[in-house]
Amino acid sequence: MIRVVVCDDQALIRSGFVAILGAQPDMEVVGEASDGPSSVATALRLQPDVVVMDIQMPGLDGIEATRQLAGPGVDNPMKVLVVTTFNVDSYVYEALRAGASGFLLKDARPPELIGAVRTIAGGEALLDPAVTRQLVGRFAARVRRDEGSALTGLTPRELEVLKLIAAGQSNAEIAATLVISAETVKTYVSRILTKLNLRDRVQAVVLAYRTGLVSADG
Repeated sequence: MIRVVVCDDQALIRSGFVAILGAQPDMEVVGEASDGPSSVATALRLQPDVVVMDIQMPGLDGIEATRQLAGPGVDNPMKVLVVTTFNVDSYVYEALRAGASGFLLKDARPPELIGAVRTIAGGEALLDPAVTRQLVGRFAARVRRDEGSALTGLTPRELEVLKLIAAGQSNAEIAATLVISAETVKTYVSRILTKLNLRDRVQAVVLAYRTGLVSADG
């Protein structure tokens, strides 16, 4: 069973998420929270497989809550799925930097929410391809620093794979684009994360934009 904690200050949205996820045969919603402090406390107490986290909550916003649960220096970081809307996209970028395993739009269809939780519970990061470029690219460009040297250890092929990761492509899609096997792609991704000292694909995407390897304009 995938154990989930749902955190959102809007009761209607929270109850909707609980109903959708709780109805799945492989999921169990073990806790709920309506503000930032209780989100952190509930997650730490229950140790769920996935925390579904709203960004805008009273007491402590979802970014800081995510940082406390999954940020740098946290022992055994939790898997956090951030849910958001287009009008808070600057916060999404910061949430990804804070350690979120992925994000999803609040108006996503139920199957997308279910799939996102399963993906993250399975150890993979999740980025919504429809908004990755807009959300991450725009705000990474604003805060970009001189981090290009971080990529000097990558081979040309690894840089190519990193660009496709930043475009939101899955391993299967990258394999089709480069005409190589999915296993080979998996090896490249693992090497990239290891060389750059990154935890997952989300952090790889953020770094790709921050270094200027890719941009919001393509």
